[in-house]
Amino acid sequence: MKKIAVLAFIGILALPALSVTFARAEPERVTVQHILIAFKGSLPDDTKVTRSREDAEKLALQVFERAKAGEDFAAMVKMYTNDSYPGIYKMTNKGVTPDKSKQEYSRTGMVQAFGDVSFSLEVGGVGLAVYDPATSKYGWHIIKRLE
Repeated sequence: MKKIAVLAFIGILALPALSVTFARAEPERVTVQHILIAFKGSLPDDTKVTRSREDAEKLALQVFERAKAGEDFAAMVKMYTNDSYPGIYKMTNKGVTPDKSKQEYSRTGMVQAFGDVSFSLEVGGVGLAVYDPATSKYGWHIIKRLE
């Protein structure tokens, strides 16, 4: 959602700014690429991830800043993700049936924060789903919307 301050001028008298919120409709489908930064114990049956939760958070924030600055996202996926490369997912929004021939997933079948961030991004935008045991239990997701 975007907030826009609106000033109203009546003659030479200015009224206080009003805050108006415009809701942007979420798309029916998105394609995203992501980097999962996990920590020891956050992934089921994974003994390869040994970093602490604190180290994972620091790394996730650093990688997120680099992604926002325009660094090669695919290269960072290859270097940092604890998910399988290339980390690209096609998703349908709530109420939209996934097309299995396109290997789409339903947003409701994904980690909540992953879907929330993915559907909030503009094409080319980068977002971060922070670790939360309820909404992002596998760690931090740095997400770039491709389509």
